[in-house]
Amino acid sequence: MFPESDSFVANPRGVVDLRGRRTGELRYPPTATVIFAGIPGAGKSTALRKLFGSEPDAETAPVAPGGALVLDSIQARNSWRQRLAWLPYPLWRPVVHLVHFRRIWIALRDHTGPVVVHDCGTVTFTRHMLTRWAALRGRELHMVLLDVPAAVARNGQYARGRRVGRSSFNWHVRRWRRLLDRVESGTGPQPQPESVVVLDRSGIDQLNEIRFAA
Repeated sequence: MFPESDSFVANPRGVVDLRGRRTGELRYPPTATVIFAGIPGAGKSTALRKLFGSEPDAETAPVAPGGALVLDSIQARNSWRQRLAWLPYPLWRPVVHLVHFRRIWIALRDHTGPVVVHDCGTVTFTRHMLTRWAALRGRELHMVLLDVPAAVARNGQYARGRRVGRSSFNWHVRRWRRLLDRVESGTGPQPQPESVVVLDRSGIDQLNEIRFAA
């Protein structure tokens, strides 16, 4: 039974379901890679801004006060907007993805501290790739899953002015439900990260800090 105090500190290992529970702080090893995952509109970028100061108009990854390098795909999008904004975004989205993943690879290779990554978490190939990259650099891989109802996430997209097409959104929702089913049954995700923390919207709102320490 977890304590009710919002000062509760968790050192995640395995699956830690914190939906409906208060947690003040999550702690990870000093060179960990932590993936913030969730369907479009779940609040990944908002969480990164709250916890690490990642700004929505940034073009490069900031280093948070605790030394974490924070990589949000919006940074790659911002860096290419001036050159490609005359095209419909779906046509240059692949460029954003390539730039984002290249930046992740470089960060895992060159940054000496922790790396925090924004990713939808619904693409198996991407999870395999990030897990392999982290392992090659001797880094533990951890995941934080933001479990938000589809309707709430859809409203979040409208609020931020960056909407995903309905068919694409529904595809993400279906894949997300399968991922959560595997997490809850103990069979996934594969490859298995060091920890999977599941938070609902209330939980991420109450989370005060993510700290990296030995």
